[in-house]
Amino acid sequence: MEKNSVDDSPLLSPRGDETVGYARKTHPIVSATKWTLKFVICVIFIAWATSIFLYPAEPVHDLFSKWINSTSGNPLGITGSIFLIFSAPVLIIAFLAIVHLIICGEDKQLHEKKNSKYPRFRLWTFPVLVNGPFGVVSATEFIGIVLFSAYVIWAFCAYAVQAFGFMSGQSSFRTKSMFMLEIMGLRLGSIGLFCMAFLFLPVSRGSVLLRFIDIPFEHATRYHVWLGHLTMVLFTLHGLFYVIAWAMDGRLIQELEDWKDIGVANLPGVISLLAGLLMWVTSLPGVRTWNFELFFYTHQLYVVFVVFLALHVGDFIFTMAAGGIFLFVLDRFLRFCQSRRTVNVISSRCLPCGTVELVLSKPQSLRYNALSFIFLQVRELSWLQWHPFSVSSSPLDGKHHLSVLIKVLGKWTERLRENIINVDAQKVLLTASVEGPYGHEVPYHLMYENLILVAGGIGLSPFLAILSDILHRVREGKPCQPRNILVVWAVKKSNELPLLSTIDMETICPFFSDKVNIDTNIYVTRESDPPVEEGHIYKPIKSSFCPVRPVPSACGMSVLVGTGNNFWSGLYVISSTVGFLILLSLLNIYYINPFGVYKWWYKGLLFVICMVASVVIFGGLVVGMWHIWEKKSSMRDKSNNIKVDKTEQNGSMPPKDPIQDKIAKSTVIRYGSRPDFKEIFALMSEKWDHVDVGVIVCGPPTLQSSVAQEIRSHSMTRQRHHPIFHFHSHSFDL
Repeated sequence: MEKNSVDDSPLLSPRGDETVGYARKTHPIVSATKWTLKFVICVIFIAWATSIFLYPAEPVHDLFSKWINSTSGNPLGITGSIFLIFSAPVLIIAFLAIVHLIICGEDKQLHEKKNSKYPRFRLWTFPVLVNGPFGVVSATEFIGIVLFSAYVIWAFCAYAVQAFGFMSGQSSFRTKSMFMLEIMGLRLGSIGLFCMAFLFLPVSRGSVLLRFIDIPFEHATRYHVWLGHLTMVLFTLHGLFYVIAWAMDGRLIQELEDWKDIGVANLPGVISLLAGLLMWVTSLPGVRTWNFELFFYTHQLYVVFVVFLALHVGDFIFTMAAGGIFLFVLDRFLRFCQSRRTVNVISSRCLPCGTVELVLSKPQSLRYNALSFIFLQVRELSWLQWHPFSVSSSPLDGKHHLSVLIKVLGKWTERLRENIINVDAQKVLLTASVEGPYGHEVPYHLMYENLILVAGGIGLSPFLAILSDILHRVREGKPCQPRNILVVWAVKKSNELPLLSTIDMETICPFFSDKVNIDTNIYVTRESDPPVEEGHIYKPIKSSFCPVRPVPSACGMSVLVGTGNNFWSGLYVISSTVGFLILLSLLNIYYINPFGVYKWWYKGLLFVICMVASVVIFGGLVVGMWHIWEKKSSMRDKSNNIKVDKTEQNGSMPPKDPIQDKIAKSTVIRYGSRPDFKEIFALMSEKWDHVDVGVIVCGPPTLQSSVAQEIRSHSMTRQRHHPIFHFHSHSFDL
């Protein structure tokens, strides 16, 4: 066992200042094309967001009405005019983002995103809010929150002023009150609909938009949660205002049961709102923590919510939010296709700290990075439950496998652990399905020369992947900036320490210490002294290995989702969108217009059917060709199923005895204490001078808040020669 707490031991042992430059020059035409695409995307987005923001203003609303009148002669009528203003910009941005992603490969982006000579603050890595209902909020996120809040307040005030102007002709106070409630209820619904235009964008897990702006799904879910709360508050007030007005007029039941053919149909709106309220209530933190399955299953009511919303408002009003919903449908169908495939569980084992490691088969063409998530389903446990896990292996560890570490915390993980322990006795085969991997388009951990990795418990998992990735890249001479790495790991008990044995740094990169400075500080918080019988404490429980399924169809995971092939994913989005416009045009030309279809709710239903049909028919055709291409690529891979990586042949190697396989000399273990981040950042400030330092945190919210608070405090009081710390969170909370 290594040494106990030593207060004067350095956090980072001295090494050389060796750095390697990996920047490569990009062809001027390629660079100019990329910047042009970015500029055009920014212009379209700003114009789109501005039109939504200014829509409540009377001059803008009048201009919008003139646009409708002048363009309503198109084949799609008013629906086409509104679609062009509020939904088409999102789809155009998606098309341009696809082109940008095709031009920029991962390595090209990595070559260009190198450290600046002079460190500087970045809005997206500077924590502004630390403790509060939003969690840790960066400056960029804070600006977004302020803009959305400003829009809602401004729109509500603008509509209220207009409503007061309309009330001048009303007589009694009761009549004025009912009129005010109805008009403001209508306007709140309009504001909520515009918020809904953004609501589905963050939960499109493999969306080209998220990949373009390099926001991984685990971060984007926060924005969906925030927008979901805001949207449901607006829709609830929308319905409540109408209910109060109808009750005051004595026609509540009649209005609630009303289903108009021309105009807004109330009953579908009631059904949509009830579905939304059920999703909203079960997604509240207390309910979600108490019963995650209840939250997960009720959230599938989004189908009811969206469909009945379309029946409620009709096709042309629904078009205001259709762009984001269509991109979500695209993503959902692709995920459905990917998740149908069963994946080989190459091996599995249980560690003594209650952690399970699964090694999954993947094709060589699957691309991911060391900070990726997958969603895992084990059919022997449940056909419905999907759980997110951080990838614990580097893409350079092997061409045909991917591994995850799973902490046993609930019923599902406990049953998984029991199945693995009893696999030999019961001859049980694990049948897994996978969605993903999802993650950053470019691995940002490779952009910093200096890294601080802060983990809590199983939060070490992605950092094992990071360390492996860096060591592989150093050995192979691939683009890689990190040269100084400090790992700060807090665990409750010392039986969690064998997690470190899942990576053998000397085997990956012999003599890595000459090129990369890696130091580890471990804090065992609930033990005051090292265990007496260390061998007993660290002796791993029985390791069980799942045999590879002999079924030909049960092979590696599909490459359809995540950071997949840019060409095929782009073709899928474009073909589905073009198909949607074709179906919608044909529907209007050969059915709606000739037969005089006028019912709002019916046209809204047809609009939704066209959205889904275009994805299934046109997108499904591309997915089929994509699948054929994937199979041919696998067949051309000579090493596929013939020359398997050493790790894949043996599964996951049996755990090493920590007494024989000693922890690195640069590791310090402190018992009975927690990390003092003020001290850590102060020492690093003196050690690293004026540089950019990437701080990545993976752990509970309290750990994230502690690190973010210290970074914010340090940034406000830092000396000129001190480094700038950049906060990154890698914790998933669905």
